[in-house]
Amino acid sequence: MSIDDLSAGSVGTVIRPGDPEWESARRFHSGIGSPAAVIRASSVDDVRGAIRYASAERLEVMIRGGGHSAWGEVPGGLTLDISALDDISVDGTRVRIGGGARWGAVAHALAEHGLGISSGDTASVGVGGLTLGGGIGWMVRSWGLACDQLVGAQLVTARGDVVEVTDASHPELLWALRGGGGNFGVVTRFDFEAHRLDGVVHAVFAIDGDARPALQVMRDVLADAPRELTVTYMDIPPMDPNAPAGATVTAVWIGTDEAAARRVLAPLATAPGVSERDFGMQSYPDVLLDAPEFDPEHPMPGFLGGNTLVADLDDDAIDRIASFREASPASVVLLRSLGGAFGDVAQDDSAFPARSATWFAMAGAFDIPGMVDDDARARALAAWDAIEAQGSGVYGNFAVTVDPSYAARMYPPATMARLAAVKRAWDPGNVFCRNHNVQPGPDAEGHGA
Repeated sequence: MSIDDLSAGSVGTVIRPGDPEWESARRFHSGIGSPAAVIRASSVDDVRGAIRYASAERLEVMIRGGGHSAWGEVPGGLTLDISALDDISVDGTRVRIGGGARWGAVAHALAEHGLGISSGDTASVGVGGLTLGGGIGWMVRSWGLACDQLVGAQLVTARGDVVEVTDASHPELLWALRGGGGNFGVVTRFDFEAHRLDGVVHAVFAIDGDARPALQVMRDVLADAPRELTVTYMDIPPMDPNAPAGATVTAVWIGTDEAAARRVLAPLATAPGVSERDFGMQSYPDVLLDAPEFDPEHPMPGFLGGNTLVADLDDDAIDRIASFREASPASVVLLRSLGGAFGDVAQDDSAFPARSATWFAMAGAFDIPGMVDDDARARALAAWDAIEAQGSGVYGNFAVTVDPSYAARMYPPATMARLAAVKRAWDPGNVFCRNHNVQPGPDAEGHGA
């Protein structure tokens, strides 16, 4: 069957090259794709039909959940857009969220019920991609990752079957969905256990000059801070009016006790070079940022760097992070506090790596054509290698590559083997490969896929 023969009633709305909506349909968060077709699903049955077609025709399929996915390029394959599956329902503290929903809408819906789920930093990020990759958010020290709050899912398999996934029905599959990425099917609904949330205290501190003393104080504060507190350090060049250039520490305190937040953050507020930019109560939805708009006609330049999960943020690690930004002015560095509830989860209880980490670190220099020469590239990569040596494991949501070896860098060997076994059980033909791909493991006789 050719794509032209597809029935809209069986797979959703099919958009092909030359159709009036083609140019808008093939655009994704940070580029312009070249699939054979874009299918917009408006129901679970549409998803089933599209996946059955892709499997039968051996077409690569890329799932677009509606957020910040950079997996938009699938030449000659299918882009399956499930952003219309964005329903949000609340029953007590149990929340069911469509696979195409975005966190801003979710945060607003939950706020009406006095609830929250730890999510990403921006309103437009998708629930699906962030959760399947783990989900480091503002409540990570109190509630863990987004995937730690996942208690069930509805999934369309590579065969086009619909499976209700829980710890009782399919424990290994749910384990894999908690950090194993989009390797196992199309999640059309996520079931979360939400938390009571009346509001948050939000604070922003600017750092002028050498950031090292402030970062050392920040680290020491977080070493024994209450779990209500999560902080992020970021140093960026001028990029977007919603994210002022320079070095800042942003803090979010779960709850309405502003006085307690001030007491805990006092050492940071009085550290050398630190000044208070904002401090006060906010609703959680208002904390989420609006992401900068990307022009697909002029995509972002390449990124020389990476991310890692750091167990011990010692002075040497802080120096390496600060040095990266100093050596590469057109660069970004970020530190996000972990620990607390993130570390309460045993390593074997989810696919997410490095549960012993207390910080997440990211650094990268922009590889701007005509402005960055080979020597500058080499310096940036060497500076990143020095940072990466301080950590272990990779957070996949901050890394986009189809390199088949990359997943092995993300997960410990035992986790990788277990993920491969789940992949073998649910997607032996590797239909879902446009991701940090886990290859199907060997069958009972030791044969690969």
